[in-house]
Amino acid sequence: MSIRPILIHPDPRLKKLCAPVESVTADIGKLAEDMLETMYDAPGVGLAAPQVGVLKRVFVMDCIKEEGAAPRPMVLINPEIIATSQEVNTYEEGCLSIPEHYAEVTRPKLATLRWMGLDGKIHEEEFDGLWATCAQHELDHLNGKLFIDHLGTIKRSMITRKMQKLKRDMARG
Repeated sequence: MSIRPILIHPDPRLKKLCAPVESVTADIGKLAEDMLETMYDAPGVGLAAPQVGVLKRVFVMDCIKEEGAAPRPMVLINPEIIATSQEVNTYEEGCLSIPEHYAEVTRPKLATLRWMGLDGKIHEEEFDGLWATCAQHELDHLNGKLFIDHLGTIKRSMITRKMQKLKRDMARG
């Protein structure tokens, strides 16, 4: 396992539609392991393949935040939302590709997803609360959408300018 560099917005790869995974291979398994290690190291609760420069429909998440609770790492391959609730939740979202910037985003409170696991089998689960928000946020990444795309134009532009400055500063060392 290795920690991979996380792309910082604006990067054109973060705005691309990701390709479906044809089959679970050793490379996909390695990608998933690396993504989990990268996510935990960041630290974050979710990470999508395009955030590490891989344009495949894969994301990982683990929304267990309670001290001492056992982690629940999940790998979702070719995920799709098959149902959402009418009821919504508003969470202050952040993103590992948009460090230190947060904004309230409203999404369905419940989301039922279907995906392929590393075992090659199809799985289905209804997620609630933070898990539902995280799953929808990461699925957005696979469709070339960032959480700031849910914000108004002015706020989105302000965050993008700050990220451009951050990238320039990082390039200078």
